[in-house]
Amino acid sequence: MGPTRTTSSRRRTLLAIPLTGVIAGALSIVLMGQVGQPDAQEIPGPRGDTSYSPVVITSADFDEAVERMSAEKDEIMARQRDLLEMRYDLSDRPMAEATMSGGKPVQDGVRVRLPEGVDSWDQLNEMSAEEIREQGLFPRGFLPLPHPNHPEGGMVFPDHHIEDILEQEGRDLERFDLEFDLPEHLLPEFPPPMFLTTRPDLGDVSQGQLVTIKNFQDLFEGILNSKQLEGMRLLVTPFPQQQFNSTHDRRSLEPHQGVTCFDCHANGHTNASTHLAGDPRPQETRRRIDTPTLRGMNVQMIFGSQRAMKSAEDFTEFEQRGAYFDGDIVQAAKKGVNMLERGSQVHFMGEVQNILGFPPAPKLDPMGYLRPELATEQELAGEELFHGTAQCATCHPPPHFTDNSMHDLQVYRFHDAVEINGRLAVQEGLTKTFPLRGIKDSPTYFHDGRLLTLADTVEFFNLILELGLAEDEKEALVAYMLTL
Repeated sequence: MGPTRTTSSRRRTLLAIPLTGVIAGALSIVLMGQVGQPDAQEIPGPRGDTSYSPVVITSADFDEAVERMSAEKDEIMARQRDLLEMRYDLSDRPMAEATMSGGKPVQDGVRVRLPEGVDSWDQLNEMSAEEIREQGLFPRGFLPLPHPNHPEGGMVFPDHHIEDILEQEGRDLERFDLEFDLPEHLLPEFPPPMFLTTRPDLGDVSQGQLVTIKNFQDLFEGILNSKQLEGMRLLVTPFPQQQFNSTHDRRSLEPHQGVTCFDCHANGHTNASTHLAGDPRPQETRRRIDTPTLRGMNVQMIFGSQRAMKSAEDFTEFEQRGAYFDGDIVQAAKKGVNMLERGSQVHFMGEVQNILGFPPAPKLDPMGYLRPELATEQELAGEELFHGTAQCATCHPPPHFTDNSMHDLQVYRFHDAVEINGRLAVQEGLTKTFPLRGIKDSPTYFHDGRLLTLADTVEFFNLILELGLAEDEKEALVAYMLTL
């Protein structure tokens, strides 16, 4: 019989796992060592043996898996903690005045650690991409962030979401093999406010609650039409998923109803739940996903990790058919894939997603530019840089601050291939331009959450795009993004 579930008061949090000293640090450095790719543009990456996962699992295998993986959990999480500590300053350092839309403080400062032997970001920015690559000086926090257990993968939820769902529904989203890895103070506020394009006068329609199957009727009756209300019901209804289902290769102790759309996209926004993109193989090339917000879906034109879906309806239908099961159609059939009906289910769910609004931005005019009478000198300076020297508006033009396109930032110019706790960092290819409206509400940043603060994003793009920004210019850009 497997171990019983721990209560929230007894659950070991990742923050409580201490560093293991010099030995762990040395092991982390080994894990970050080069795997031999002198020319990232010419040498192909690894190829897996098969595109399919094993299918036949017996109940005896489940009991053995629970015992084995539960025993390995502390070591796996300590390894991830060591990696995070090596890459970042994880301390709780909120800004003095800046808050998210619901009042949670925004975290301050650059958290990515400089490489050993480099004294300042200015010193690093004076070097060329080739020099940084040849000397191995690319900051580790700018490399892809691996899943808490990259070889295993799967959905992992923050503790506060697990506890809220357990209290409201009795549905347990805790995994017996893994925990979430990033500290709570670096995540979006929870539960996040929810704004509707159809009723902006109401402000936060969630009324400070996490929207679930238990309360959605009380919250939205008389606000949504009957079609939208049914769409909301489906968005908070659990359906089987790769790790949470009734088969013997699940990662929950008990057979499971599954997960909901809003288990990751809490209140139509995000709680920073993580997963792996279902598209590439083998496993080490799959990207960690930092759950993106659904706010502003109505202004977006491409969806999915490879942007192959062109409507919210396509995204809704095929997310459950594919991404819920790691992109494996055989596993989907085995675990109980939910075949949504296009006209009376998918369309209703898509309509709800398309009325999820951005948070208020009182300093912006209708075209997305700062109102001079409301903005500070630093914010106005940041806006000028955003549209000028910093080149941000090339991909993030107002009013919604996205070009609805994809771009290859060619980050591989700065580093050789490297393995990071099971994640192989090679050429990453195209990345979607996400809207920057309400960006202060959506830490952490970049598609895998490798950038913990807005200041980190400025340092990342300053280096990658070789902009040569001064310190006061970088601070002005952060001040400006807080107004969006």
